Amino acid sequence: MKIKYSSTGSCRRCLQLSMTVETMIRFARLVYPDYDIYKRTGLKEGMPIPNQNAAARIVADMVQDGYYVDFVEALVAIEREGYMGRQYNLKGLPDVITSLIAEGYSFDNVSGQFFENQSEHIRPCWGRLKDGDERKMTLLRLDIAGNSALVKNNPRQKIEKAYEEIRQIISKSVTSRLGRLWAWEGDGALAAFLFGPMQELAVFAGMEIIHELYFYNRIRNPLDSPIDLRIGAHVGQVRYSNSELERLKNETVKEASIMETLASNNTLCISTNIYISMEQHILQLLRPEKIIRGRKIRLYKMGIEK
Repeated sequence: MKIKYSSTGSCRRCLQLSMTVETMIRFARLVYPDYDIYKRTGLKEGMPIPNQNAAARIVADMVQDGYYVDFVEALVAIEREGYMGRQYNLKGLPDVITSLIAEGYSFDNVSGQFFENQSEHIRPCWGRLKDGDERKMTLLRLDIAGNSALVKNNPRQKIEKAYEEIRQIISKSVTSRLGRLWAWEGDGALAAFLFGPMQELAVFAGMEIIHELYFYNRIRNPLDSPIDLRIGAHVGQVRYSNSELERLKNETVKEASIMETLASNNTLCISTNIYISMEQHILQLLRPEKIIRGRKIRLYKMGIEK
């Protein structure tokens, strides 16, 4: 989403009142490493620049070159954690956050990150990621078990209806937890989570899908046999691409797909990368750790194991 310069007055004031020009430039380079205010202004390097002018120029350049939201996130992190061992009191920072929210963003207080307002847009990039951005994400890989038999034994119209309803169940469970449905391949899906406690949110989404599918099969399923899902969950670095095909090539996607193959029907298979850091009250919902095909995993499945 394009930020209007007219909505950035609070950020200009925050910079002007909270730091020197040198500090403004240092913070700008955290998100825009090659930023050079002297080249932008045409001034000779080293010439003094008034605080007000420097703040206005930096913010204008951040908006123009697409770094403004990243810059505000950097300011939020600096306010919370300090920088190079020093704490900073950034005057008016709450107003900067409020102005971005007014521009159509939501603010995740846990991670200190902004993403698109889901009541207005639900895009694979969350309104934030640019092609080539690399972030740590949690992925869910889902597959309809026995898809070929279902398609063979049921009328096409019923298959299309059932699969669309399953897609709606998956999409709702994912987006309600700030995730995005990145791919739908007819008999499978890929979902990504980036914001908030993404590992827990992905696991809870997987659990909800299993629960919803249980009731769907007993109440609404138009097919002659139940629909079974296998779900795999893994966390790792993911390079975002505007191309769905390129997104599927990530190694983390491949590992999530392996987790899915280790799951039995209507089971969520969770990699050790995820559950190793989970709180005990969540771990209690999972089956004990086991090793399958050389990988440590934990499973979630409704009911009592016999």
